[in-house]
Amino acid sequence: MPTLDATALRDFVASIFNAAGCSEEEGSRVAASLVSANLAGHDSHGVVRVPRYVAWLRDGLVVADVTPRLERETAITAVIDGRFGFGQTAASFAVEVGTKKALASGLAAVALKHAGHIGRVGEWAERAAAEGVISIHFVNVQGSLLVAPFGGVDRRLSTAPFCIGVPIEGGEPIILDFATSLVAEGKVLVASRGGPPVPDDSMILPDGRLTGDPAALYGDLSRRERNPEAGEGALRAFGLHKGSGLAVLCELLAGALTGNGTAGPRDGGRGRITNGMLSFYLRPDVIDDPEAFAQRARRFIAFCRSSRADRPGGAVLLPGEPERRQRAVREREGVPLPDEVWRSLLATADEVGLVADRIPKPR
Repeated sequence: MPTLDATALRDFVASIFNAAGCSEEEGSRVAASLVSANLAGHDSHGVVRVPRYVAWLRDGLVVADVTPRLERETAITAVIDGRFGFGQTAASFAVEVGTKKALASGLAAVALKHAGHIGRVGEWAERAAAEGVISIHFVNVQGSLLVAPFGGVDRRLSTAPFCIGVPIEGGEPIILDFATSLVAEGKVLVASRGGPPVPDDSMILPDGRLTGDPAALYGDLSRRERNPEAGEGALRAFGLHKGSGLAVLCELLAGALTGNGTAGPRDGGRGRITNGMLSFYLRPDVIDDPEAFAQRARRFIAFCRSSRADRPGGAVLLPGEPERRQRAVREREGVPLPDEVWRSLLATADEVGLVADRIPKPR
């Protein structure tokens, strides 16, 4: 398994996107976001996505260097059309609008529609938290059918991520970020390319049997490109009816309300999927004194940590801590990539005509 320096990997991925038709600015933005996901330990949202992004760009399903359009706004609300550009560009713009409005008015709601894949949603909550703003994000994927609702076996939902970020003055932010499916589709993608396997009950087959075989989602795994629509199975929602119910709300708020569209047959039939995101931003001081809040929060966090570990050498980890720990390790030791993921990056680089001297050497 090759391991690459994070900076070298970012530069390499940026070069791939530049060669595929993106400006240097956008290529660098998308690469930084993907590698950041790898650094945080979320390989499912990292550079494993590069071949798929480039294929979407090649097929016109995502458009390079699009400026998101602010359709309408008030002092505390905004509706933003991503115009089928890269999600990292659209989501970055939406978070900037939301945090500025919250800092000015105390509260904001921002609807984003028609964005390409926005990556790890926790990145956007981290960005708001860095500005001292609490944020809540409901996300859906228009045209994506991956998840069976509770009690069913047929695909009717997207993986519908949900995320909350809470800054704590004098401490690290709390960042809760998860797909409402039992595992994210990207984790199955990583598993299909030689990465860690997913749990044996991650997916359900038409006859009701549970499986962890990625072929249930992608079908024939001998093909280079993974098509998540090719398999006969479906991902399962986490937590039985609870995850399924939250996924329904993500579809209603991030998909139906924003105008992005919901999981189901794809608009226009072009094979395009888009992320919608409804986000709420809150400046803590409009609720209570920030220092009083921080003191209560730190006291509660310390109380949680005081629990005895469930295994020898274990520890209570709060939302966001595993990512910070993994980031520290991978920034120091490099980003490990399964052999097949590395081969897919090299094949994509060759496909876009990247010269050999732009390809980094693994450690």
